[in-house]
Amino acid sequence: MADEVDETEYRTAIRVAMMPRDTNAAGTIFGGVILGHLDLAGAMEAMRRYPSRRFVTVALHEVVFKSPVLVGDLVSFRTRVVKTGRTSITVEVLVEAERFGPDNAVVQVTEAEAVYVAVDEHRNPIALDA
Repeated sequence: MADEVDETEYRTAIRVAMMPRDTNAAGTIFGGVILGHLDLAGAMEAMRRYPSRRFVTVALHEVVFKSPVLVGDLVSFRTRVVKTGRTSITVEVLVEAERFGPDNAVVQVTEAEAVYVAVDEHRNPIALDA
């Protein structure tokens, strides 16, 4: 039986400075670069909650790219657990870019839900609380 988890506070899982090597032909950061960091941030939140478990990613839901990420942005990946099940944990990830300049603006650039499953040494699903 799954429990709903009501955590209203997001925690910063990782922060990354975006560099020219991460750009696409349009001069903005590749979506795949953001997705890789997003997946890592979500996994970090799952491991915070269940430090004795190993997790694998099973889904990224509702990935929404709201604004481009630019070279030089300091990108924060903020996480919170939204649901736990018997073997799975769902983490919401908000991605914000801090743009240095006259305004030092912070822009929400991406959001998604990531689902992870706890696995044993043979990569078989196991209970979170076992």
